[in-house]
Amino acid sequence: MTTAPPDPLVGTPRPAAALLTPSPTSHPRPAAPPAPPVRRLPLAVGLLIAVALSGYVFASYGAKPGALLLLGLGLGVALFHSRFGFTSAWRQLVAVGNGAGLRAHALLLGTTATLFALVIGTSTGLFGAAPTPSGGPLGVGLLLGSFVFAVGMQLGGACASGTLFAVGSGQTSIVLTLGGFVAGSTLAAWQFDLWRNLPAFEPVVFADHIGWFGSWAVTILALAVVVAVSRAVQARRNPPPTGPVPSARTRAARVLRGSWPLAAGAVVLAVLGAGVLLVSGGAWGVTSAFSLWGAKLVSAFGGHPETWSYWQKPANAHALSGPVLADKTSLTDIGIMIGAAVAAALGGTWALHRGTPWRTAVAAVAGGVLMGIGARLAGGCNIGAYLAGIASGSLHGWIWGATALLGTWAGLKLRPVFRLANPKPGDGVC
Repeated sequence: MTTAPPDPLVGTPRPAAALLTPSPTSHPRPAAPPAPPVRRLPLAVGLLIAVALSGYVFASYGAKPGALLLLGLGLGVALFHSRFGFTSAWRQLVAVGNGAGLRAHALLLGTTATLFALVIGTSTGLFGAAPTPSGGPLGVGLLLGSFVFAVGMQLGGACASGTLFAVGSGQTSIVLTLGGFVAGSTLAAWQFDLWRNLPAFEPVVFADHIGWFGSWAVTILALAVVVAVSRAVQARRNPPPTGPVPSARTRAARVLRGSWPLAAGAVVLAVLGAGVLLVSGGAWGVTSAFSLWGAKLVSAFGGHPETWSYWQKPANAHALSGPVLADKTSLTDIGIMIGAAVAAALGGTWALHRGTPWRTAVAAVAGGVLMGIGARLAGGCNIGAYLAGIASGSLHGWIWGATALLGTWAGLKLRPVFRLANPKPGDGVC
């Protein structure tokens, strides 16, 4: 009786299964430390602000603004509990080849694209909203703005959404980033005439050419390629694992106290982002509110931003003439900060971080200014251009993301000037 030779493929994952296995890292990921006790006073203050502000917005401005504020609160909770980052994900990918964060982006983008296709393709909206895709022009402003934005987020330590949830959790240096962000956005709006006519082509939205199903299919296929390439890069570079964050010990407790897996954060953020589209008719955004807040401050100190060309555009003029709490993006931004504060207090990590080194402070402000300028030049940030653009099947979202990777590389070269560390292949975590 003869024995069949051993199958060399036995014990090795098939290609389909291999895509579901964790990508290799140079060390096992350390266990997450236990979450500290709930911070009761910050939690009580955060919940009181959330309830009082929600009641005021519902009573004063109606159900639509109130719903947007509630969606913002949910976004803040999800962002903090999953520590869903864009800045760190790109930094880890470029510096050491760890693509875990980028693959979480792909899940967020793919889930959001699916929901957007359903909502926009069926013209489904609430409060009379007519949902529309986020398409942006393709030109010099997009390339320059996304590059500058990515440099800024590596210096400032956070992206647009990351800045908001970090401020909510009490991180002092990121408060400086937010201040720079508002200043840069205001400066770009003031000097709108310098960059408004930069060369550009008309937006390219795939659904206009191949329908919503075709647009969705192309987007999902492209994201699958991104996932496959990131896994190949990670397998070749064998990077350190991402660092764990404090976590509750039981699954039920983690729902309220964190930390959530990145995949869970991606899905929840996608659902809430689709909610913003349903309620308002437009995709979730962040940075247009910073220009509005800056203009309101200029006006409070005796300036006249209403005379700037940027604020004479009809949609912008309408926002400037109204209250901040009636502005869609301001509502979700404020909600994110409050929601993150509540989540951080539940997780026991809310704290005001003091003693920011002066180099870190300078980098935070400079990074914020660059992000504010870059977001206006590019017509959006990592949320309003990258996430909303790709999920809408708009070519400008893909270009934004690709150029931001180049800007990330440049930003990593500048970080040591301010004594900011970059991940290294020999690190225990990145």
